[in-house]
Amino acid sequence: MSIKKKLSVFFTLLVLCILLANNTLHYIRSKNRLIEFNKKEITLVTEEIAYEVENSKNSASYMENRMAQELRTASVAIQDSLPADYHDVSNDQLKRLAKKLMISHITLLAPAGDDIIGVKSSDPKEINMSTKEWGYWYTSFRQLLSQQTITTKNGVTLPHFWSGPIEVASSNPNHIDKWGYYYDGSTNYIIDPYFRDRHVLDFEKRFGPTNVMNRFTENLEGVLELTVFNPKNFGKRNQNVYLNGNKYIKIKDQPIWYGTYTYRNTERDKKSIQEVLKTGKSQSYLAEINHKKVLKTLVPIKEKNTPAYVIGVVYDYGLIEKELQQELIKHLLLSLPFIFIVLIISFIFSTSITRPIKHIMEHVNQIAKGNFGKVLNTRRKDELGGLVANINHLSHFLKTYVDDLKKSQEESEYHAYHDFLTGLPNRRYFKEQLNRRLIESKEKSIRHVAVLFMDIDRFKDINDTLGHSKGDQLIQLIANRIKECLPSANSFLTRQGGDEFVILFSDFTPEEVKGITEKIMAYVQQPCYIDNDEVFVSISSGLSFYPEHSTNLDTLITYADVAMYASKRQGGSKVSIYHDSLNKKQAEKVHIETRLRKAIQKGDIDVYYQPKIEAKRNVITGVEALVRWNDAELGFVSPEAFIPIAEEAGLIQYLWEVVMKKACSQVSEWNKVSDEKMTLAVNFSPRQFQDPVVLVNEIKHFLSLHRFDPAWFEMEITESTLLMNAEETIKALHLLKKYGISISIDDFGTGYSSLSYLKKLPIDCLKIDRSFIQDIQEDYSNSEIAQAIISLSQSLKLEVIAEGVEEEYQKAFLMKNGCDHMQGYLFSKPLAAEDFEEAFLNS
Repeated sequence: MSIKKKLSVFFTLLVLCILLANNTLHYIRSKNRLIEFNKKEITLVTEEIAYEVENSKNSASYMENRMAQELRTASVAIQDSLPADYHDVSNDQLKRLAKKLMISHITLLAPAGDDIIGVKSSDPKEINMSTKEWGYWYTSFRQLLSQQTITTKNGVTLPHFWSGPIEVASSNPNHIDKWGYYYDGSTNYIIDPYFRDRHVLDFEKRFGPTNVMNRFTENLEGVLELTVFNPKNFGKRNQNVYLNGNKYIKIKDQPIWYGTYTYRNTERDKKSIQEVLKTGKSQSYLAEINHKKVLKTLVPIKEKNTPAYVIGVVYDYGLIEKELQQELIKHLLLSLPFIFIVLIISFIFSTSITRPIKHIMEHVNQIAKGNFGKVLNTRRKDELGGLVANINHLSHFLKTYVDDLKKSQEESEYHAYHDFLTGLPNRRYFKEQLNRRLIESKEKSIRHVAVLFMDIDRFKDINDTLGHSKGDQLIQLIANRIKECLPSANSFLTRQGGDEFVILFSDFTPEEVKGITEKIMAYVQQPCYIDNDEVFVSISSGLSFYPEHSTNLDTLITYADVAMYASKRQGGSKVSIYHDSLNKKQAEKVHIETRLRKAIQKGDIDVYYQPKIEAKRNVITGVEALVRWNDAELGFVSPEAFIPIAEEAGLIQYLWEVVMKKACSQVSEWNKVSDEKMTLAVNFSPRQFQDPVVLVNEIKHFLSLHRFDPAWFEMEITESTLLMNAEETIKALHLLKKYGISISIDDFGTGYSSLSYLKKLPIDCLKIDRSFIQDIQEDYSNSEIAQAIISLSQSLKLEVIAEGVEEEYQKAFLMKNGCDHMQGYLFSKPLAAEDFEEAFLNS
């Protein structure tokens, strides 16, 4: 063996030994780190489950009280619907009544000697059922019949009423019930309505720890099973209850409170549970259960005023072993390049001692193989040095020529398939990729191929406002945001032109594609900063799927485009999945637009008026002018249907002019004959603020033309208006305020909702959106948002008016909280001018 080869082998073996020693140490450290991480992970999981268990107990108590109240209400309704003597009641009658009251069953209990039995029931198994051996239940029945106070601490006691706790039904242990018992002395029976199964267990699904436990086992890799053990009964003989010929276990006595116990190791777990409760420390052990090597950890939980319990976590130990194995293989593979580098270095070192002529020969061989550009250095000044210089010159020339040729070819190919502005693949490249993915989906049985069509909302308005240069910057920014949200594999983004982007997904489920789309939309909606301008944009999206919607690639793109326009028709910033009715909806939209244009030309647009009421004095302080359209062919068309079409088709300005002309004229006439003048509120579209200066002049023109005092005119704008040309919009609003006009924020809380503009803008009033008012219940629940908006208005010294008031208790709540100005169907629906006069002005 030559010296050159010996040196290469020696250095390579030396580095190999060093790397093997390093990998062994790394394996040991990785194992310890993974085990420590597993302990921390289990601690976090058990803390979360313990929190949910405690929270579930509080929620259970609250829901039991709520169900008890509902059962008492149902009892009163049952008493009003039945004869006072149970002999006059039929079981079928009870079935119908239970269905009507939306409860599971109704049973009537009556004394029978020294027992109290079920005499009538919608549940056959309750009839002739004895309660004598029911313990405190039977005592409570006796006290209820004798009109005494219920002394048991279990359940809920209300006037003439007691509700037992949730428990397994002794008459039919296959069910879990929540009972109520009502008796006021007017009947010869106790009324027993109760909820069963789904009604009772729904709250556990909503508020119990089961959802959190399922989420951990489904989403947290390695966690196979979570169990909450009842240490008092686990591993012991079941504490069965025998009543009415049935056998069952009470809920509190069941050995497993939550979760599952499929990885059974009962004897070992029983001992471990007692040990962890005694020591207060967690215990873990390795075992093979269900043909799987698992790490089982038992964690004691002790809370104040609550029985102790134990949480069991079953972890797939094979994952830890697999992770360690992969880590070792990865480091061994990473070692190979180092060995290779050492081999090359040693080879170069050994070669450096050979004759210079060999370098020249190798260099010439490299050039012959097409490896140009390498420079051979030499200090020789003789003919050999000249030969080396000529060879270097030739190599450099050939490299420059080949690189230029390759670069030219790459640039030509790149521009043929990529967009110049964003660098993204273009429409041509996309079609080739889509066609390739469709072929692969057939060959490889890929489940889904999805086409996502995205379009920036209102981009033309932004482009016209900011200029095309900043519009191009916005396109680049949006493209980068979309790329950041896409998975690294199986997704492909292209720019189709203008403000349109198309993304191709393969082997994702429709739910996964929709989730990625919503993530992109949320990211794009974050503020965009272009130089000194802050711009808010959103995107509308449409989805089509192969092979569900089509197997033709052009059709898939068309369908995604149709679905995208469906999102725009719904106000934008949405994602729609293609379905056959969308083509029909597109045709309907075109038809509505055509009819609307004719209606505007013929003057067939009406204005209705809805009064604004000051509740304290019960007087009308103003009206809101609302556009209405009753078409000869289409009939009454909802504003929610034609106003978005009008905005998209550029007809919104014409509708606004009709409203201004008719409303200013009409309210001026009313104010001439009214003792108390009314304000006029008119809604403005965000599109009207594309040129705020022109809008200000138009408003002044209409008010001057109809001699309408600006002090009695109110402009209603939505929060989305503030996203349009924000700086110019603010200037326009200040001009209108100076002119004497009042400015209200309509549908407050449902849009942009940035509190900063409440101080920047000359706002006079906030209108609480009708959805928040309709949420208010008779007991004033679900009123937090409305109350918060009222408090915010008061603190900022702004007026506040509530929309959509339909119930007296809603009115009472608003007045109680300082909101006296209202409008809604409780006072009046929107009326035509003649109907408004007859209802309010001619009395």
